[in-house]
Amino acid sequence: MTRIAVCLMGPTASGKTEVAIGLCQRFPFEIISVDSALVYRGMDIGTAKPDAETLKHTPHRLIDIRELAEPYSAGDFVRDAGEAMQAIFAAGRIPLLVGGTMMYFRALTKGIADLPAANAQIRAQIDAEAALRSWPAMHAELGSFDPDAANRIKANDSQRIQRAIEVYRISGKPLSDWQAEAAARRPPSDTRFVKIALQPETRKILNQRIEERLNLMLNNGFLAEVKAIYKRPGMTRDTPSLRAVGYRQLLEHVVGDCSLDDARYRALVATRQLAKRQMTWLRAEDEIMRFDPLEADVLGSISHALADKLI
Repeated sequence: MTRIAVCLMGPTASGKTEVAIGLCQRFPFEIISVDSALVYRGMDIGTAKPDAETLKHTPHRLIDIRELAEPYSAGDFVRDAGEAMQAIFAAGRIPLLVGGTMMYFRALTKGIADLPAANAQIRAQIDAEAALRSWPAMHAELGSFDPDAANRIKANDSQRIQRAIEVYRISGKPLSDWQAEAAARRPPSDTRFVKIALQPETRKILNQRIEERLNLMLNNGFLAEVKAIYKRPGMTRDTPSLRAVGYRQLLEHVVGDCSLDDARYRALVATRQLAKRQMTWLRAEDEIMRFDPLEADVLGSISHALADKLI
């Protein structure tokens, strides 16, 4: 028997949480977070994590499941999301997967490569080379042996460039080949994913919302949160959790690399770039229902469209 799970995707600051909570009031949904930063305990303000009252009335799975110094991968997410979906199905309810980490959605719905495990020594070597040559130069190197990956990855996306080069240096096989093999052997699923995208028609308004949200975060203590996280044992500038957008830029101020105004500006630019990448991912998705989150009754429009899909 085919079961249904709903994916609610969208760029940062597009209003996914508000729509998801509204949908939970209309359908037998239970939310699974699809966010690579919300998994971490203590990263609250800079991730716009739902507050305790919201989580009490509308629980979200896969929030606060990792300590800050622990890594969390797409493979971890696929495993954890699969277990959460099974539990929701067993309770007679429907999973509503909500977030903006598009790589997680892609891994869950289209399969994931059984990639080589991370190698700290090779990562350190790549970071050292990037410090000397720059990440755009490392991106150019990636293009020499894996042009498909280089075309998908931005020249300043250090984390993904590092991983793609690391996989090649460990295995001698490009990341794109690993991913193609994974897609070819993806087993049939008994779950049908109904995909919804929140895509603002006007980038200008989305950019305004991003800036307003960043200002609110800073007023609510975002900088103090970053300082407190960095003081914790085992935390360094290269800790994966601190590479999250916003945290990485404010940390540059905390360690003395730039002024707070510069850090705020860098965080704003990085967040807008993230939203642009998320929109690019969404445009490449097939079989997806698209809605402008700024329309007057977007919740009603989505609910009407879902009513037919969930029969």
